[in-house]
Amino acid sequence: MHLQGELTATSKRPAGRSYSAAGYELTRRFEGLRLTAYQDIGGVWTIGYGHTGPEVVGGMTITEAEAELLLGHDVARAAACVESEVAVALSQGQFDALVDFVFNLGCGALRGSTLLRRVNAGEFALAAAEFSRWVYAGGAVVPGLLTRRLGERELFEC
Repeated sequence: MHLQGELTATSKRPAGRSYSAAGYELTRRFEGLRLTAYQDIGGVWTIGYGHTGPEVVGGMTITEAEAELLLGHDVARAAACVESEVAVALSQGQFDALVDFVFNLGCGALRGSTLLRRVNAGEFALAAAEFSRWVYAGGAVVPGLLTRRLGERELFEC
Protein backbone atom coordinates (compact mmCIF):
# COMPACT_ATOMS: atom_id res chain seq x y z
CA MET A 1 0.00 0.00 0.00
CA HIS A 2 1.36 3.42 -0.91
CA LEU A 3 -0.10 6.07 1.39
CA GLN A 4 2.67 8.62 1.72
CA GLY A 5 1.84 10.87 -1.21
CA GLU A 6 -1.86 10.39 -0.69
CA LEU A 7 -1.85 11.54 2.95
CA THR A 8 0.80 14.24 2.94
CA ALA A 9 -1.46 16.77 1.26
CA THR A 10 -4.43 16.04 3.53
CA SER A 11 -2.66 15.69 6.88
CA LYS A 12 -2.80 19.38 7.75
CA ARG A 13 -3.49 20.22 11.38
CA PRO A 14 -6.30 22.60 12.20
CA ALA A 15 -5.24 26.21 12.64
CA GLY A 16 -5.85 26.03 16.40
CA ARG A 17 -4.20 23.96 19.08
CA SER A 18 -1.99 20.95 18.28
CA TYR A 19 -2.31 17.50 19.77
CA SER A 20 0.51 17.08 22.28
CA ALA A 21 3.06 14.32 22.72
CA ALA A 22 1.05 13.16 25.76
CA GLY A 23 -2.05 12.92 23.59
CA TYR A 24 -0.24 10.90 20.93
CA GLU A 25 1.16 8.61 23.63
CA LEU A 26 -2.35 8.01 24.99
CA THR A 27 -3.75 7.21 21.54
CA ARG A 28 -0.85 4.95 20.61
CA ARG A 29 -1.07 3.10 23.95
CA PHE A 30 -4.78 2.38 23.70
CA GLU A 31 -4.93 1.68 19.97
CA GLY A 32 -1.79 -0.42 19.75
CA LEU A 33 -0.01 -0.90 16.45
CA ARG A 34 -1.22 -3.60 14.08
CA LEU A 35 0.36 -3.68 10.64
CA THR A 36 -2.09 -6.26 9.30
CA ALA A 37 -5.79 -5.45 9.03
CA TYR A 38 -8.07 -6.95 11.66
CA GLN A 39 -11.70 -6.63 12.65
CA ASP A 40 -12.26 -4.63 15.83
CA ILE A 41 -14.81 -5.48 18.54
CA GLY A 42 -17.55 -4.07 16.33
CA GLY A 43 -16.45 -6.01 13.25
CA VAL A 44 -14.93 -2.97 11.52
CA TRP A 45 -11.75 -3.55 9.50
CA THR A 46 -8.94 -1.65 11.22
CA ILE A 47 -5.19 -1.22 10.68
CA GLY A 48 -2.25 0.72 12.11
CA TYR A 49 -3.19 2.74 15.17
CA GLY A 50 -6.95 2.23 14.94
CA HIS A 51 -7.38 3.52 11.37
CA THR A 52 -10.65 2.57 9.69
CA GLY A 53 -12.11 3.39 6.32
CA PRO A 54 -13.36 1.85 3.10
CA GLU A 55 -9.79 1.23 1.95
CA VAL A 56 -9.08 -1.09 4.92
CA VAL A 57 -9.81 -4.69 3.93
CA GLY A 58 -8.91 -8.14 5.15
CA GLY A 59 -5.36 -9.21 4.29
CA MET A 60 -4.14 -5.62 3.96
CA THR A 61 -0.72 -4.79 5.38
CA ILE A 62 1.11 -1.49 5.89
CA THR A 63 4.49 -0.37 7.17
CA GLU A 64 5.09 1.36 10.48
CA ALA A 65 5.78 4.60 8.58
CA GLU A 66 2.40 4.31 6.83
CA ALA A 67 0.74 3.66 10.21
CA GLU A 68 2.27 6.90 11.51
CA LEU A 69 0.98 8.82 8.48
CA LEU A 70 -2.51 7.40 9.01
CA LEU A 71 -2.34 8.29 12.71
CA GLY A 72 -1.40 11.87 11.90
CA HIS A 73 -4.23 12.14 9.40
CA ASP A 74 -6.80 10.63 11.78
CA VAL A 75 -5.65 12.78 14.71
CA ALA A 76 -5.86 15.91 12.54
CA ARG A 77 -9.46 15.04 11.68
CA ALA A 78 -10.32 14.44 15.36
CA ALA A 79 -8.60 17.68 16.40
CA ALA A 80 -10.54 19.61 13.75
CA CYS A 81 -13.77 18.21 15.19
CA VAL A 82 -12.85 19.33 18.70
CA GLU A 83 -11.87 22.76 17.39
CA SER A 84 -15.21 23.15 15.61
CA GLU A 85 -17.46 21.81 18.36
CA VAL A 86 -15.92 23.29 21.53
CA ALA A 87 -16.86 26.90 22.16
CA VAL A 88 -14.71 27.56 25.27
CA ALA A 89 -11.01 27.77 26.00
CA LEU A 90 -9.45 24.42 26.92
CA SER A 91 -6.27 23.43 28.68
CA GLN A 92 -3.88 21.25 26.69
CA GLY A 93 -4.95 18.20 28.72
CA GLN A 94 -8.63 18.88 28.09
CA PHE A 95 -8.02 19.29 24.37
CA ASP A 96 -5.94 16.12 24.18
CA ALA A 97 -8.52 14.07 26.09
CA LEU A 98 -11.31 15.24 23.79
CA VAL A 99 -9.24 14.54 20.67
CA ASP A 100 -8.56 10.98 21.84
CA PHE A 101 -12.28 10.57 22.64
CA VAL A 102 -13.19 11.68 19.08
CA PHE A 103 -10.41 9.57 17.58
CA ASN A 104 -11.94 6.51 19.26
CA LEU A 105 -15.67 7.24 18.97
CA GLY A 106 -16.05 9.75 16.15
CA CYS A 107 -17.15 13.35 15.90
CA GLY A 108 -20.84 12.44 15.99
CA ALA A 109 -20.45 10.89 19.44
CA LEU A 110 -18.93 14.11 20.77
CA ARG A 111 -21.40 16.35 18.95
CA GLY A 112 -24.45 14.73 20.56
CA SER A 113 -22.96 14.18 24.01
CA THR A 114 -23.61 15.55 27.46
CA LEU A 115 -19.81 15.64 27.70
CA LEU A 116 -19.71 18.38 25.04
CA ARG A 117 -22.63 20.26 26.60
CA ARG A 118 -20.83 20.26 29.97
CA VAL A 119 -17.55 21.39 28.38
CA ASN A 120 -19.22 24.22 26.47
CA ALA A 121 -20.99 25.31 29.66
CA GLY A 122 -17.60 25.50 31.40
CA GLU A 123 -18.66 22.73 33.81
CA PHE A 124 -15.34 20.91 33.62
CA ALA A 125 -15.72 18.77 36.76
CA LEU A 126 -19.10 17.53 35.54
CA ALA A 127 -17.67 17.03 32.04
CA ALA A 128 -14.85 14.87 33.43
CA ALA A 129 -17.40 12.56 35.01
CA GLU A 130 -19.03 12.02 31.60
CA PHE A 131 -16.10 10.02 30.21
CA SER A 132 -17.12 6.99 32.28
CA ARG A 133 -20.45 6.78 30.42
CA TRP A 134 -18.66 5.77 27.19
CA VAL A 135 -17.40 2.31 28.16
CA TYR A 136 -20.01 0.06 26.53
CA ALA A 137 -20.04 -2.01 23.37
CA GLY A 138 -22.92 -4.34 22.64
CA GLY A 139 -24.55 -3.35 25.94
CA ALA A 140 -21.63 -4.58 28.06
CA VAL A 141 -18.76 -2.76 29.73
CA VAL A 142 -15.55 -3.32 27.77
CA PRO A 143 -12.52 -3.31 30.09
CA GLY A 144 -10.30 -1.68 27.45
CA LEU A 145 -12.80 1.16 26.98
CA LEU A 146 -13.09 1.61 30.73
CA THR A 147 -9.30 1.93 30.99
CA ARG A 148 -9.17 4.31 28.03
CA ARG A 149 -11.89 6.58 29.41
CA LEU A 150 -10.07 6.68 32.77
CA GLY A 151 -6.90 7.72 30.92
CA GLU A 152 -8.79 10.42 29.03
CA ARG A 153 -10.40 11.67 32.23
CA GLU A 154 -7.03 11.83 33.95
CA LEU A 155 -5.60 13.84 31.05
CA PHE A 156 -8.70 16.07 31.00
CA GLU A 157 -8.29 16.87 34.68
CA CYS A 158 -4.59 17.84 34.39
